[in-house]
Amino acid sequence: MLTILQGSDLHFGSAYDPEAGDAFRRTVREVAPDLVVIAGDLTQRAKAREYREARRFLDSLGDAPVVVTPGNHDVPLYRIHERLLVPFANYRRYISQELDTVTRVPGAVVVALSTAAPRRAIVNGRLRLEQMEFAARIFQESQEGEARIVVAHHPLASAPDSVPDETLPGAAVILDAFRDMGAELVMGGHFHRGFVARSSAVCPAHESTDEVVLAYSGTATSTRGRGSETSKNSCHLLVIDETTIRVEHKLLDRSSMTFECLQEITRPRRARARVAGSSSEQGLSS
Repeated sequence: MLTILQGSDLHFGSAYDPEAGDAFRRTVREVAPDLVVIAGDLTQRAKAREYREARRFLDSLGDAPVVVTPGNHDVPLYRIHERLLVPFANYRRYISQELDTVTRVPGAVVVALSTAAPRRAIVNGRLRLEQMEFAARIFQESQEGEARIVVAHHPLASAPDSVPDETLPGAAVILDAFRDMGAELVMGGHFHRGFVARSSAVCPAHESTDEVVLAYSGTATSTRGRGSETSKNSCHLLVIDETTIRVEHKLLDRSSMTFECLQEITRPRRARARVAGSSSEQGLSS
């Protein structure tokens, strides 16, 4: 059994809520997960001081491996020269030299892909063909029974409400490719409200028990919740066993300052992953 605590959209800077941050840290200690995932937007404006605070936060989460990926807020917005020439300078200095990473824990291999596209998109992101090929190579090397997990900040599915949001361009093509790689779970954030979806919501042909689970967490520690989670904070606790992926959508209870389970969703794990060179390349950035 593998337990993962998933948070996103920390937004260190003017939008960061220290009380929510403390509550998330307590949750990490109480749950003692095998893995922590922070799915992008660590900072509000990609400033050095915000990154220093984010680095201290990550270092305070205990001994479990932490998977981090950049979001659109993790590159400069108004510092145009920096955005064009060295958009990830502070991320590389304080968080990770690598933007696309691999983390292996017993029972799973996790590929984190940066969807931040500082030269092409302000709010939305992009995935490039070479990133998909990188993920395919890593998953091809995974062992029988290992969960194949992707972490990418920008969602591939819409949230189940009426708030307008744009999914990652080429979402259907990307999901087809992930499915061909044998990915079972895609994790992210960005929409500032948590939800769980099936890949068939984007690709109807996936309608089966062999779908990819899409888990998008809300903002764990900022004041920027949206839609049904306006002014709220949330995270996910995932438990993966031999046959199922269970996701607890946890909402911060302001009276107790603890993340409490609001909803629990269980999905079957995929059958033995198919590993193939994906032919679903059309629509991906080169």
